Amino acid sequence: MKPSDLNLGVPRETEAALRDFVALLLRWNARINLTAERDEAAIWQRHVVDSLQLAPLVPAMEGPLVDLGSGAGFPGLMLALTTGRETHLVESDRRKSAFLIEAARVLNLPRMKVHPTRIEAATLPPAAILTARALAPLADLLPHAHRILAPGGTALFPKGRTAEQELTDAARGWIMHIERFASRTEPSATILRLSEIRPAGFHA
Repeated sequence: MKPSDLNLGVPRETEAALRDFVALLLRWNARINLTAERDEAAIWQRHVVDSLQLAPLVPAMEGPLVDLGSGAGFPGLMLALTTGRETHLVESDRRKSAFLIEAARVLNLPRMKVHPTRIEAATLPPAAILTARALAPLADLLPHAHRILAPGGTALFPKGRTAEQELTDAARGWIMHIERFASRTEPSATILRLSEIRPAGFHA
């Protein structure tokens, strides 16, 4: 499968950078477990394309993007490539963070910083955008979002078939504005775009 077969919807130079990234990922994946998939076509479809669909949902608000539990760079590194924003990737696994640092060097992403530490220990700027993919239930992500997001900031959380149950569970302790977007890569998945996140009973 060629990237051009996937209708990535990105400029030619971005597509070239994505090809370089996938080649790097495949080389590292042979030595450390970055993704469960070893097949190039599966990596493009299940990770690259799945992450790129968040780009049109990124609001216009200026400011940094923070990605929690970045793993092999999905979706944070993909959004760094497509948006050009200052981007902070938080990944506590030292081998994965080493890969992300190398990827930033190879792809010439000087505005991307890797934080090889736990989320609670990371020194992060107030974020305009917060992302996390396959990291934790929504109720566990919202305290991080409330702490890290700048006023007016937005969280983008791809979720699987448990999205509505996670929203129900989170509603016990949190109030937020919720937007739902159907995933283009997984029929049972939903992308949640959340803003105005605050604990229930909290008054600004």
